[in-house]
Amino acid sequence: MSLYSKRGVSAQKEEVHAATKHLDKGLFEKAFCKIYPDILSGDNDWVNVMHADGAGTKSILAYLYWKETGDVSVWKGIAQDAIVMNLDDLLCVGIYDKILFSSTIDRNKNVIPAEVLEAVINGTQDFFNTMKGFGVNISFMGGETADVGDVVRTMAVNGTMTARWPKSKIITNEKIEAGNVIVGLAGFGQANYETSYNSGLASNGLTSARHDILHKTYGARFHESYDTSLDESVVYIGPHRMTDEIKDGERTTTIGELLLSPTRTFAPVMKELLEHHFDAINGLVHCSGGGQTKCLKFVPDNVRIIKDNLFEPPIIFKLIQEASKSDDREMYQVFNMGTRLEIYTNEKNADAIISVSKSLGVDAQIIGRVESSNKKELVLRSGNTELLYH
Repeated sequence: MSLYSKRGVSAQKEEVHAATKHLDKGLFEKAFCKIYPDILSGDNDWVNVMHADGAGTKSILAYLYWKETGDVSVWKGIAQDAIVMNLDDLLCVGIYDKILFSSTIDRNKNVIPAEVLEAVINGTQDFFNTMKGFGVNISFMGGETADVGDVVRTMAVNGTMTARWPKSKIITNEKIEAGNVIVGLAGFGQANYETSYNSGLASNGLTSARHDILHKTYGARFHESYDTSLDESVVYIGPHRMTDEIKDGERTTTIGELLLSPTRTFAPVMKELLEHHFDAINGLVHCSGGGQTKCLKFVPDNVRIIKDNLFEPPIIFKLIQEASKSDDREMYQVFNMGTRLEIYTNEKNADAIISVSKSLGVDAQIIGRVESSNKKELVLRSGNTELLYH
């Protein structure tokens, strides 16, 4: 059993998928989000999309960093995480504007004071203001903020996004086919719309990342930061403290800053692509839960996906792998490994897509291709390693 499983989490969310397997799949089964007819107006030319997600256990990392440094501003990044994990999923069905967002925050008032709550709420509006400058308009509709100390140990920050969109402008992934290439967008670096370097970690796999990287003293000092029913052998077993300095090329950063880089949104890039290159996009996949294997849920059944030119994983993933001693198979199945958005297109359109992305400071390159196959599978090649996933 992997450390991931021993900590009570699942990279593939098998039990969740089993519980929901009988639900209506919506209009387009391979689309990244469930798409329904526009039931509010009854107009068959429009669709409705609603999506819920959040920052996951990254809020616990923010809690530890805040307790250790006193820097309350770290919570603004958690607000962005909760938004982007919704927004970038909507991008993958072609939606980039006129979006409604409702926030859901559960906190333990005994450990999370008003200043933290205020930082999250203000951080939400700050992010929307930044996106508005790039033509991505998101309306903050309020939401639910509950003091539920009997349910949560620290704070859970989640949200729901909804939009009404023209059916003719939806990306359904049905056009993905043999002969396509895959343009990958990097989750790390510093985009034109970001104020600091982004480690690329995003908001998936952080239960294990937290325990594998951070020192045992965090469990001793902050019992509220983990499930105390876990075996102590898997709780905070790493070598680092939040404030440990790490040399990354010419940059010097800290473990805490790498772990807490706010999840990058690709909204400014995708707005340009969806407005001016819509017909060039055959499919979109956000490499969130499930990491580099996420695509297997959304591509047709008669293709083989080959990824043999992924970005070199940035330093945060190397630190996680060294600390956890996880093999490559588990790392690529849990984490995005630096390549976080996949655009399926024809080879003749790839250069134009890459150019748009790079013009906004987001690195992009062809990371792989689609081949015909009698069974759906993913072949991932990195260095001398070849991994096969079904």
